[in-house]
Amino acid sequence: MRLLPRLFKKIIRRGRLNIIGPDGRRYQAGPGDGPQVTIRILDPRLDWKIALDPELNAAEAYMDGTLQVEGGTIHDLMVLIFRNKREFDMQPGQIFWNGIARGLRRAMQHNPISRALANTRAHYDIGNDLFSLFLDKDLQYSCGYFPTGDESLEDAQTKKKRHIAAKLFLQPEQSVLDIGCGWGGLALYLASVADVRVVGITLSEEQHRVAQARAKEAGLAHLVEFRLADYRTISQKFDRIVSVGMLEHVGVTHLREYFLAVRNLLAANGVALVHSISTKSPPGITSSFLRKHIFPGGYAPSLSETFAEIERTGLWATDVEIWRVHYARTLEEWRRRFICARDDGRLPAAYDERFQRMWEFYLSACQCVFEYGSSHVFQIQLARQRDGVPLHRDYIAETERLYAERDADIVERLFIKYPPS
Repeated sequence: MRLLPRLFKKIIRRGRLNIIGPDGRRYQAGPGDGPQVTIRILDPRLDWKIALDPELNAAEAYMDGTLQVEGGTIHDLMVLIFRNKREFDMQPGQIFWNGIARGLRRAMQHNPISRALANTRAHYDIGNDLFSLFLDKDLQYSCGYFPTGDESLEDAQTKKKRHIAAKLFLQPEQSVLDIGCGWGGLALYLASVADVRVVGITLSEEQHRVAQARAKEAGLAHLVEFRLADYRTISQKFDRIVSVGMLEHVGVTHLREYFLAVRNLLAANGVALVHSISTKSPPGITSSFLRKHIFPGGYAPSLSETFAEIERTGLWATDVEIWRVHYARTLEEWRRRFICARDDGRLPAAYDERFQRMWEFYLSACQCVFEYGSSHVFQIQLARQRDGVPLHRDYIAETERLYAERDADIVERLFIKYPPS
């Protein structure tokens, strides 16, 4: 091997990477003043393939088993790479393919209803059995809230729902639209603690089936309705709109359309809460690995892109909150639970070794993005009127305390008590 050792010697400025080539020859990269990882390369072609396109080809080599981690785990390797991320991003192959992706990003994120449907089902309809193995008992597939840092995953997800409910400034019998409702946990929580009527929409048939069953089982079908629908097909007005982890699937070319839909679906004194992955950096691109294998059509918009489109709608941004490492803690627990399920043999046979390595790589890379990279989560509260919510933030904490008293007897009842099939 010639190219790969040279590439890693340029990249690894902190820590050390030990490389074993196909012929057994050993190479070292990095000064050793940090994490140390050993990888074995089994395919000689990876010498030029990874140099040509480091991000995608290294990920796929791990998925295929031709790049193996021997000293440490794939997460140890991801930590080492992310601690040298600036040098990694400056390599010619990475610069070239990122430049291509930037030029094509509007086309890659063009998500009309038909493509949004296909993209959603490519990820969320791969099987509820998989998600139930690593998510919390409520199947919350978005960032948990760890205000003390000592919360369990279940507690963090309950605190996230409670925080969102408080920010929505709910009043009894109001109507709420949940855009991208997932498996229904947030909609059921809102109806339970605030006595509101909720319509949850999703494009995933698997999520829709489970959400409907949960509403019936919890005795909330009279308050919560779940629909298989795209937000662009909804026409009725709502007092409140909530959208958690949905904006990442909209696409940069549809951001204005999305926020205009939020405005048009809100009643005259309506309030909305949008929760999304974002970044402290300028507008960018979705990684080639995530784009190809995990979230086709996905993109986490920057704050500047998001506010540029909100400003065109006439909506008031009444509150903005940035969550920094909360998603790193969430992903750390998801990854731990996934690995435990894999090692215990609880992953269904349909998910072969390549899929398992792909999923572990995905969870590890995402954890590192939030722990060492520039990603964060924002919550933006929007209102039709400037006085749609109180002019101070005290009501949020006050309402959270109220909901904490109410949900103590509710949360366990709403948890899924059967494995989705």
